[in-house]
Amino acid sequence: MKIKSLYISAGQKNTGSLFISIGMMEVLKRNLHKVAFFRPIILSRDIRDKDIDFILKKYELDMEYEDAYGFDLDHVESMLASKQSDELMDELIKKFKKLEESYDFVLCEGIRREFLTPTIEYDLNMLLAQNFGAPIINIINAKDRSLQDVYENVLIERDNILSHESSHFATFINRVDERDYPKLKEKLHGIDANIYILKEVKELDVPTVEDVIETLDAKVTHCFNACNTRAVRGFKIAAGSVEGFLSSITDDDLVIVEADRSEIILGIVGAFYSKEYAKISAILLVSGTKLSPNVQKILFGLKDYNIPVLSVPFDSYESAKKLSNIHSRLRVESERKIALCLGLFNSSVDIKAIEQRIQTQQSEVMTPMMFEYKLFEMAQKKRKKIVLPESLDERILRAAEIILRRDVADIVLLGDEEEIKESYQRFGLDLSRAAVIDPNNSPLMQEFSDHFYELRKEKGLSRQNAKDAMTHKNYFATMMVHLGYADGMVSGAVHSTADTIRPALQIIKTTPDVSIVSSLFFMCLKTKVLVYGDCALNQDPNAEELAQIAISCAKTAQIFAIEPKVAMLSYATGESGSGEDVDKVRQATLIARQMEPKLEIEGPIQYDAAIDKSVASLKLPNSKVAGGANVFIFPDLNTGNNTYKAVQRSTNALAIGPILQGLKKPVNDLSRGCSVKDIVNTILITAIQAGEGS
Repeated sequence: MKIKSLYISAGQKNTGSLFISIGMMEVLKRNLHKVAFFRPIILSRDIRDKDIDFILKKYELDMEYEDAYGFDLDHVESMLASKQSDELMDELIKKFKKLEESYDFVLCEGIRREFLTPTIEYDLNMLLAQNFGAPIINIINAKDRSLQDVYENVLIERDNILSHESSHFATFINRVDERDYPKLKEKLHGIDANIYILKEVKELDVPTVEDVIETLDAKVTHCFNACNTRAVRGFKIAAGSVEGFLSSITDDDLVIVEADRSEIILGIVGAFYSKEYAKISAILLVSGTKLSPNVQKILFGLKDYNIPVLSVPFDSYESAKKLSNIHSRLRVESERKIALCLGLFNSSVDIKAIEQRIQTQQSEVMTPMMFEYKLFEMAQKKRKKIVLPESLDERILRAAEIILRRDVADIVLLGDEEEIKESYQRFGLDLSRAAVIDPNNSPLMQEFSDHFYELRKEKGLSRQNAKDAMTHKNYFATMMVHLGYADGMVSGAVHSTADTIRPALQIIKTTPDVSIVSSLFFMCLKTKVLVYGDCALNQDPNAEELAQIAISCAKTAQIFAIEPKVAMLSYATGESGSGEDVDKVRQATLIARQMEPKLEIEGPIQYDAAIDKSVASLKLPNSKVAGGANVFIFPDLNTGNNTYKAVQRSTNALAIGPILQGLKKPVNDLSRGCSVKDIVNTILITAIQAGEGS
């Protein structure tokens, strides 16, 4: 019998229970539509619980905050002191079971160690899990503890769970020193298959600019895109001369300075733009002072200025004192840390084993979030190398860091290594795990030039022109994919669609069974994902081309676990209309059926008959596709492009694409207005496409 709830229990402080909740939520939300989160006891009704707020917002859970907890600490202590423990338990069970009846799964994060008092004992967690009927995930904090201590704690916790006749789901040993990892793994071998060891990642304990703002209640006077996620590894009080101070700063320092020290501030800004100096994380102006108008004018006039400037009313000493007590906290906006958390979780945990033990039977519902999480899961299994030629664009660099931190693909950046490093450090990013290749100084240049010459010499290409072409990053990247130095390419944040596709058509070319490169969009609606093609490339395909587009879209849909039911769209359904446009679609449908006899395809068909069962029952009652289509083929670019944008804007659908198809190896194009999220999704899809061909 599959389980429908889990109870996370932490026996010590600072175990990282939110981290484990995030990892488990990721598993649940890529499989299930309706998931609930519950905490039996929170600190106070007057102070919103940060874990609950985080989970509800991050995973867009369809539940009210008040339903996500049982009682506050004072109420629980009062009831226990009044010997009303049975009544308390009964009320908590009722709240929990109500959620269990209304949702596919309930993830419960138990009572924190710091909430335990002489009245509220740790065993209350065991008792709650037992009465909820929820198997227990227990977390053990290994930081600063001996291997023997951790080992004994595992045994004690297991015996404690069994003594309460509770069901044990898994043990997570968190914050294990990398040097102790192999020894601990060996020591625990054979005890329990459901023990997962997670290494300590120091970055997760490093505070960010946002933590500084919260700790000091600082006012943000200057801040640019994504600055608040920058790490703060230390702080320095600006004193003495500019020369002396600049020599003392290190990467990710927070600089505490009086606003009237204009020479220090301008020196910091100059250092930030120089490759010879460290990149600080932020400037903290103390004593309530303000920058001079001229310094402010300089800051606002700088291109891509990425140092946040904060202000506090107290002096340097008081600021430093408060900063000594700063703590790192996960927020929904902490994308860099969340990516790191999930990368660690997925690389340390047997996700498939967990999915097999919990209630994750997929329904017909597929939300945008579920689809995006599935992309991460599929890409991680493929583990491919994706080359990004536009390596100085901030969006590309941020997306690449997320991919690397999630550990789902390898990344190759093209360009000068020092320039790229300078760029990502200025944005407060860490892309040290990415491979960097400078086409102009690469030993691959000659091989690529010679190969391109052989491919195109019959078209009149000279050796010099072949070499010149390879100096263009898109050509170099495409040749990397063609010759197997990379598995796929993503470009277009800076370059035009033609600049991305032209090299692919000249070098990679189409698969033997396809004569046309086409595109599709994944249209992620509220509860389902549809495929729209071709909405980006082919202006007015003929019947043969339209048939190939339909087959390409169906094959791409299958790669992404969408069983295709193809609708060839027109302004008429079945035999009800005639005319050149309808006849083209009718002919394309016949050609597609001949090419792929097993493919479920219908056309010509109107959109309403393709998607609405009631309309379909009237217009095409015997069709296997009508009313249930999920792949929609538009007759021309004008119709397709307008329709996808109309649906996207009017329904708030997530449109992922355009995704290119028909090439022997994957190359995908971005829009120049793409977001970091768009780039991440496109990299994932490219990796999945590459894995399909391997």
